[in-house]
Amino acid sequence: MNKETNLSLIKELSESFGPSGFEDEAVNIIRRHGEGLGDFSEDAMRNLYLYRAGNKPNLPVLLLDAHSDEVGFLIRAVKPNGTLEFVTLGGWIAANVPAHRVLIRNKDGKWIPGIAAGKQPHYLSEAERKQAPEISEMVIDVGACSDKEVSEDYRIAIGSPVVPDVSFEYNPEHDIMTGKAFDNRLGCAAIISLFRELEKEQLDVQLAAAFAAQEELGLRGATVTAQAVKPDMAISFEGSPADDTLGQSQAVQTAIKKGPMLRHFDSRMITNPRFQRFALDLAEKNHIPVQEAVRTGGATNAGVIHLSGKAVPSIVIGFPARYIHTHYSIASYCDFENSVRLGCEIVKSLNEKVLSGF
Repeated sequence: MNKETNLSLIKELSESFGPSGFEDEAVNIIRRHGEGLGDFSEDAMRNLYLYRAGNKPNLPVLLLDAHSDEVGFLIRAVKPNGTLEFVTLGGWIAANVPAHRVLIRNKDGKWIPGIAAGKQPHYLSEAERKQAPEISEMVIDVGACSDKEVSEDYRIAIGSPVVPDVSFEYNPEHDIMTGKAFDNRLGCAAIISLFRELEKEQLDVQLAAAFAAQEELGLRGATVTAQAVKPDMAISFEGSPADDTLGQSQAVQTAIKKGPMLRHFDSRMITNPRFQRFALDLAEKNHIPVQEAVRTGGATNAGVIHLSGKAVPSIVIGFPARYIHTHYSIASYCDFENSVRLGCEIVKSLNEKVLSGF
């Protein structure tokens, strides 16, 4: 596995502009890095499909799923003073939004830097100081002084998409990655890496990938991709919220540097227990560290994929990432690599007989 190549792809995807509904740049990067690995196609929703070169007909179809969108914002209105009202795209907590840099895509496709801002401390009442502001009380400030300047000079309009302005960094001494959109550009990078690793392998499944749009707004893209691909089984790769900085150690189920997380349960799916056991046994056999989790909240695209067709056995391979759905995330490259390793072992071991046991 080429670490330098993987890190280059992760960096490019992490820094790309792609909030829900505006995944174009991320999709184009995936296409470019996946060139030669198979046949790409897209639909009107901006879902991207990749069918492996050399797939043999009449074999079970395995779908590798990841979503290409990230949490972001959308300009709702321009105030007379030149500041911008906005709404959230995806699950933000209001307290995490202000005092950070953002990028707005204007009508000409240019990136306009701005700051998500709340009221300055000097102007807060005592009551306001004791509570977090609501999103409706915040603005994005690009430095304009009027709505006319925003429209004519900055070329920003209602409906302009916005993302955090964050650069990717890798610390080789500690094998740590920091950046935005690890949920779920890590999943997108993992699938491309997996396709590369298996390029010369003879498989007993037809391998398809779907990079789904608009997951952060309710698993919308995967609702379409599951219908399009019609898989017999599926693996969702997902940047998952790490819990190793919270609570007591015995409750930690998604820690960085401890391997990929395989969840048994979340708000949208009970993981197929037979497929899950198959994956866990392969991890043990190949000495790949994994973590098991039971989640009471959150969901992945597998939540809709497993309900498609006549039911699709599905599992989730999660990359532990601290502070997702904020401007900055922290993740371990070794967890990424072990996730790809596990995915490869699963793909190589699947066949029609194994599927019949799920």
